[in-house]
Amino acid sequence: MPRPTEHNPYWRNTPRFAAPKLRCCSCLTYLSCCFCFHTTRRDNMTVCLISVVLATVLILPIALRTLAPYLWMDLVYFWDLLHILVKFVSRRRRRPLFFVLDRFLEQTAAHPHKTFVAFEDESYSYAYTNKRSDQTANALRAHPGYRAGDTVALFMGNEPAFMFTWLALAKLGSPVALLNHNIRTKSLLHCFNCCKATVLIAAPELKEAVEDVLPSLKVQGVTVLLMTKHCDTPGIESFSDKVDDAADASLPRSLRSHITFKSPAVYIYTSGTTGLPKAAVVNQNRLLTALAVLSSNGVTSSDVIYLNLPLYHTAGFIIGFIGAIETGSTIILKRKFSASQFWDDCRKHSVTVVQYIGEVMRYLCSTPKKENDKEHKVRLAIGNGVRAEIWREFLNRFGNIQVREFYASTEGNVGFINYAGKIGAIGRVNFFHQKLFPFTLIKYDTERDEPIRDAHGLCVESPKGVTGLLVSKITDIAPFVGYAQNEEQTERKRLRNVLKKGDLYFNSGDLMKIDKDNFIYFQDRVGDTFRWKGENVATNEVSDILTLSDGLKEANVYGVQVPGYEGRIGMAAVTVNEGAQFDGSTIYNHVVNYLPSYARPRFIRIQNAVEVTGTFKQMKVKLVEESFDPGRIQDPIYILDDKEKTYIALTAQVYSSIVSGTFRL
Repeated sequence: MPRPTEHNPYWRNTPRFAAPKLRCCSCLTYLSCCFCFHTTRRDNMTVCLISVVLATVLILPIALRTLAPYLWMDLVYFWDLLHILVKFVSRRRRRPLFFVLDRFLEQTAAHPHKTFVAFEDESYSYAYTNKRSDQTANALRAHPGYRAGDTVALFMGNEPAFMFTWLALAKLGSPVALLNHNIRTKSLLHCFNCCKATVLIAAPELKEAVEDVLPSLKVQGVTVLLMTKHCDTPGIESFSDKVDDAADASLPRSLRSHITFKSPAVYIYTSGTTGLPKAAVVNQNRLLTALAVLSSNGVTSSDVIYLNLPLYHTAGFIIGFIGAIETGSTIILKRKFSASQFWDDCRKHSVTVVQYIGEVMRYLCSTPKKENDKEHKVRLAIGNGVRAEIWREFLNRFGNIQVREFYASTEGNVGFINYAGKIGAIGRVNFFHQKLFPFTLIKYDTERDEPIRDAHGLCVESPKGVTGLLVSKITDIAPFVGYAQNEEQTERKRLRNVLKKGDLYFNSGDLMKIDKDNFIYFQDRVGDTFRWKGENVATNEVSDILTLSDGLKEANVYGVQVPGYEGRIGMAAVTVNEGAQFDGSTIYNHVVNYLPSYARPRFIRIQNAVEVTGTFKQMKVKLVEESFDPGRIQDPIYILDDKEKTYIALTAQVYSSIVSGTFRL
């Protein structure tokens, strides 16, 4: 055998540190050296392979962060979505049928003595809540004016009795209409009638509002119950005393055996609870799906949830109340939002989760700064409608709180969640979500107030970076149930022949934009609706109310932006009847009687004629652009004055004080 030398190629390929091992003379030693050499070569290859793997492990995250920075978040979101779907399907397969009420009963059995809701100076456990709801159900069941399964309208503010009563009605198999406690007279009757309720249960402080519509309710044979121990008004019965005396025996499941997943669970009123709201039907299937809204955002049974949004709203009822039932959390319930009490309440009750709408964030940021602004246990804020600049200010001032901005509507069939925490975005578009809930953005003509269609009659999709109307395909997984007793409005929300002939989509009425990173941003509402004080206001409905007044012939209602305020405030361009003069006091009394405060037009512009398009639709774009600036508008403008109880002329001085923020709206 040749002896390894410097001329041997193996020598040149062998590291220098191995050379002394190859300098041997005997055959035995030589063979040993050859074995050592090959072993060393294999070790070197192993070292190289390990180095490559380590380098890949180190470089891959950097590469992904650069090329696909949100991939990991997308995968986590998909896993959460898959987990929710599996749990939902599992519950759907249970027999007897499993509903939200059953989840509450599970939580009661699991931790009966845990506080379910704390309100003012009282705390109510899961067990007490269950017992009180049984008493309420038994009291109602014994009343001759009620039959199990009848629709019941709930006219109450934020208080534990609202929750107890809803659970009681769920045990009786009754759908519940959640009436906005701000509405009065015509609007109240409309909301009550459109869900075909046979019973009205009201809070004692709303007695006067009930008395205003009592004659109409009597004609219909409606049973009216007031949550008080004594009532001397004929036609209104006290109910709290009956509940106190009722047995707390559990209700038989047979009372709700008629319920299916398609049965209505609640009616929640949309388009701002203005003059003539629409009752969105939330069926049992949709309510069961809503159970996951908090748990999917990391909320657990150890969390304490601060609920100060109205329970008649989707946000307060579904996210706060129903969401807490799924997680088994404790609810800190407030009658209404108070910026001055917000953080003190959070500290007092060790709150970890808060809800918001855009206005809430701004109000909190507008309070005087304090040294203890960051001293709290709040870790999560979930809601919608906050502007990017307010979002940043909120985090800078109140600390590292995870903000989960989302998008959804009561009646809609698509939603988004900003799981990546991108400031300003309402959500993120990804492959998994779009496959389950197909949606797209289509080009929209804001002047004609309709989608743009091509030569084939199909809608045109908006490219990334271009604003478009959000539409979502109506499928078995993403259905659109519609509005109670209002097929016309239901049909208006259906959009046909969108991407191909014969398809059917839900028209959200919202303009969106998707950026290059697939984040989606809310831009504005189209046509007939704007948002003010956290409420959606339907312009057509406010117009109808205005034209019912003496003196006004036509009314074109729209929303205008005001510096320093979220959303848009109501403004109306009107014409007066021939020979008549604008009477500010008369119009003021009319809107106060028929509209909630947030739906009342704050500004009124007097025109000779209301401008319309070639298709006789009222033109709003130019009016919105001109806003309420008397320097740009020759027409007379009036502003609502609650102190004087009239509409007064809007002067340049008043306009300047509004813009500067010294005049509060």
